Amino acid sequence: MKFGVVVFPGSNCDRDMYDALTYDLGQDVTMLWHKDRDLSKFNTSDCIILPGGFSYGDYLRCGAIARFSPMMQSVIEFANAGGKVFGVCNGFQILCESGLLPGALLRNGHQQFVCKNVYLTNKTGNVYKIPVAHGEGRYYADEQTLDRLEANDQVIYYYCDETGRITAAANPNNATRNIAGICNENRNVFGMMPHPERACTAALGNVDGREIITSLLMAEQLVGA
Repeated sequence: MKFGVVVFPGSNCDRDMYDALTYDLGQDVTMLWHKDRDLSKFNTSDCIILPGGFSYGDYLRCGAIARFSPMMQSVIEFANAGGKVFGVCNGFQILCESGLLPGALLRNGHQQFVCKNVYLTNKTGNVYKIPVAHGEGRYYADEQTLDRLEANDQVIYYYCDETGRITAAANPNNATRNIAGICNENRNVFGMMPHPERACTAALGNVDGREIITSLLMAEQLVGA
């Protein structure tokens, strides 16, 4: 399995993702420039990652300009063909802007940038401590879309407290229904606001991010190993 990490002007978490995948998870990683289009070295068993940051300076709306970059046209085609795509923070915003994921990321409910560790849980009840760092991370969708996401198990993570309780107090940005991350119906496109790549190194005292990246992107590879 190979990984490609797209670099936009304004990306600032691309190297964090590269280091986590390369040094902590031992994966083959290639950096992909936003003006290029070539994904010919990747097949649908591989994964393209849209990292966090401030693509194109967050002008217009977060992710709105990056959605039209040459590389994103290829990423959209790659996703529609069944390839895995993972967007973190700004990458999640780009996925929503591009239509690969439903909904939108709005300005945080308290109108302030938030940077801290938060807790996430999933349908299995596992709890992870993962950092967030965003000003526009409040997930929003209409009620019909939200109901469909939950009915189809497309919500991959909710904000929770350290015991796994999904509460308003544990929600760092007032995201609708405490949603921290979702996937598409085909379960090959994933987006989340928290940064698992920042919780992969033992030197930082937290490796919860390794399990998130492994379970979302590398499960089939590990089963076949």
